[in-house]
Amino acid sequence: MHGNDVDSVAALESCIGASSPMIDLKVIDHLDRECLRWLAASPLMFASLGRDGNVTATLAGGAAGFASGHHANLHLPLAAIDDPALIQVGDAFGSLFLIPGIGETLRINSRVAAIEAGTARVAVEEAYIHCAKALIRSDFWKATPADAPTDATDFVAASRFMALATLGAAGGADLSPKGDPAGAMARLDGATLRYADRPGNRRADSFRNILTQPRIAGALLVPGATRVAILHGVARLSADADERARFVVKEKTPVLVTTVDDVAIELRDSPALARASLWPAAPAPDIDPAKILVAHMKLNRDKGLQAKLAGAVLSVPGLMKKGLEKDYATNLY
Repeated sequence: MHGNDVDSVAALESCIGASSPMIDLKVIDHLDRECLRWLAASPLMFASLGRDGNVTATLAGGAAGFASGHHANLHLPLAAIDDPALIQVGDAFGSLFLIPGIGETLRINSRVAAIEAGTARVAVEEAYIHCAKALIRSDFWKATPADAPTDATDFVAASRFMALATLGAAGGADLSPKGDPAGAMARLDGATLRYADRPGNRRADSFRNILTQPRIAGALLVPGATRVAILHGVARLSADADERARFVVKEKTPVLVTTVDDVAIELRDSPALARASLWPAAPAPDIDPAKILVAHMKLNRDKGLQAKLAGAVLSVPGLMKKGLEKDYATNLY
């Protein structure tokens, strides 16, 4: 323990505030038509896998629609996964699906139910649209093809995006996107890596997970390159003022810094990133994340008064889209 560590939910919420029950209204427990449309347009997935308290991260990718699904199940061809041996029946599974040109991402949390004929079938427990702030901050879709550093310290300094894998107290896997300009995304000092908290969707899953299961994994990227840094370590949350001051962007100081001790980093080329051909980004398809958010919240209208009120308010055409655009413009840091 360190003097400024955040080691309880109460201390965490004193820093970032309590999450609103409204946030959970966007979460559904299956793949609806909109989720399936998203999968059909996505060429890249980040995945977290959890087993016996350990968590790992990997990527999968190919042509748009390489992953598919049907209501309660997500289907992943093992040939599309960088580390197919990591996929084991019973594993906790978290995923993040990207679509070129779109800042929001689709998060699907589940468990690996079966592996048959070269395909992993995962039983969907949660599906929801995540906000675009990480990809906006990292200029993810503005990148052009480029090489990435071959030295770990240089790679971390040049990185602008991270998919962070954590495990919850009950063993469920989660994958959270993080994004920042180069030099502010993460810093590596010997065997210690640090990254900052920025405004997001306020669910704070990864932070709550770290409090009970501090072992984390992640995939760091330099957008434009097909090399990736896969990392593992033990994380703790810190409100230390000096640490936070190292991550100031646009005169905004983060409220938390995550320190990853005993970090191990493996630099490697990612066949999934190469197959996905993300950069330069293709024109965004006709998919409106704001409309998907509204549709998902309406599916939860039977979950109490707040849900009914939210459904009524969000029925106003364009209200969700305007709200997201304002949030992205005024609350990015």
